[in-house]
Amino acid sequence: MATREEVSGGETLGVALVVLSAVGFGTLAVLGEYAFAAGLNVTSVLALRFSIAAAVVWPVLFVARARSGDLDSLRLRGRTLVAAVLLGLVGYTGQSALFFLGLERLTAGMTTIVLYTYPVFVLALSVTLLGESLDARDALALPLSLGGVLLITGADPAGVDPRGVFTVLGAAAVYSVYIVVGRVALDSTDGVVLSAYVMPAAALSFLTFGTATGRLALPESALGWAAAVGIAVLATALAVSTFFAGLRRIGASRAGIVSTVEPAVAVVLGAFLLGEPVTVVTVVGGALVLVGVVLVQR
Repeated sequence: MATREEVSGGETLGVALVVLSAVGFGTLAVLGEYAFAAGLNVTSVLALRFSIAAAVVWPVLFVARARSGDLDSLRLRGRTLVAAVLLGLVGYTGQSALFFLGLERLTAGMTTIVLYTYPVFVLALSVTLLGESLDARDALALPLSLGGVLLITGADPAGVDPRGVFTVLGAAAVYSVYIVVGRVALDSTDGVVLSAYVMPAAALSFLTFGTATGRLALPESALGWAAAVGIAVLATALAVSTFFAGLRRIGASRAGIVSTVEPAVAVVLGAFLLGEPVTVVTVVGGALVLVGVVLVQR
């Protein structure tokens, strides 16, 4: 039996891992802005993101599972394999494309705040499609989160384009479908393994689309390569792996609450690195979104 000190140490490590994950995800929008500044388009950024991330994750995962004698866990079969690949080809592809298309019209911080409404969309889908119960906290979460988005959309024109807001809300909705479908179809599957299959599938989508439309291009500057590699390693491979590692130690509810660090990281990085405006309205609206997210955590 683990001692109290061991349990406490494991929880501390779990929180630290989820915070690290949130910081990694929080860099995504800022690095995306740098990629755009270097001349990369959305298709190229995402093709590079998932290709590089898959090339990083699979060798590390293979070595880790080989050392633990658990290589068989890397093999998905039958319907599980098909579901994982489709989640990458359609779900994560759609979410990522809408996120970066919205980022072209919004600040990095605002894009991340709006995307962070996705837990409330997950709640709505879970109640509607999976028959999960809705309590008073849940009923309050939806108007709080969407009210926060409406507040920053209507009162902060310097950082907000309504078309960008609706595009990123679309990304949040698609991501919520991805999560709910993944929960049902892949309930017994290791989250890291699932992500390892999603990444190359998403890369294939963007590589195919980019080749067919002639929009695929490699970075032509050090800034472009640095942004693309940063997105793939920091905001994808590292962020995903540390999240699941922390999740195993502290559980889904606490991990979800700790992850609310992510929008704050994006806002702070956007302000310091990109000179993006941070108004009182942005802070209040973002706080409403995060309170709604915390309320729906189990």
